[in-house]
Amino acid sequence: MEKHKKNVVIDVKNLKISFGDLKVLDGINLQLYEKENLVVLGKSGSGKSVLIKCIVSLLQHDKGEITVGKHELTDISDEDLIKVRKKTGFLFQGAALYDSMTVRENLAFALSKSKEKLSKKELEDKIVQALDDVGLPDSIDKMPSELSGGMKKRIGLARTLVVHPEIILYDEPTTGLDPITSNEISNLINETKAKFNNSSIIITHDIACVKKVADRIVMIKDGKIYKEGTLEEFMDDEDDYIQSFFK
Repeated sequence: MEKHKKNVVIDVKNLKISFGDLKVLDGINLQLYEKENLVVLGKSGSGKSVLIKCIVSLLQHDKGEITVGKHELTDISDEDLIKVRKKTGFLFQGAALYDSMTVRENLAFALSKSKEKLSKKELEDKIVQALDDVGLPDSIDKMPSELSGGMKKRIGLARTLVVHPEIILYDEPTTGLDPITSNEISNLINETKAKFNNSSIIITHDIACVKKVADRIVMIKDGKIYKEGTLEEFMDDEDDYIQSFFK
């Protein structure tokens, strides 16, 4: 990968965050490039999810800089933070659908937050297209309680895609799913990038997912970047800690 020829869409410099006496991230540096799937790999509790929550200011970091597009998040104005969040989709680990809303209503709610003025037909067309993009057009009037775990993940992605984000942050997208459904979600991540040319950070410890989606990988250990490279470079690395993930 020729990094110098790619535009940087997220730039994290010396990021530090602690909870009480617990150092979670201790000087993280990473960049996400345009049209790239960047996998952040690490054991449970290593701070992977904390990292992406800092990127959308769901958590406030203690030190360091996070730049998303042209916006640096330290002391960012509310107006500029809204701009950052409009361009950044976040697929939560549990899909985070509103249980009291139908699938249609969940997606319509996401569109209402985008401030885009849409006619009733335009709204419906966007919802139908987003559901078609994730292969679930017939789910439009279902309640979340009627959906399987894999379907909820897909609907969560549809709700993210319906506002056409430039960046998608995936938090453990295959956790809790059977291998077949996990593979479908991994394929969908790749299909989404191919269709929309977005840039993504994928938080996971699922190696099957990593092998499917990663253009590049960074591994976090003890709050720091332990290794950065391609899948092949990780697979070929004889380091015992790295190989413990790939065995």
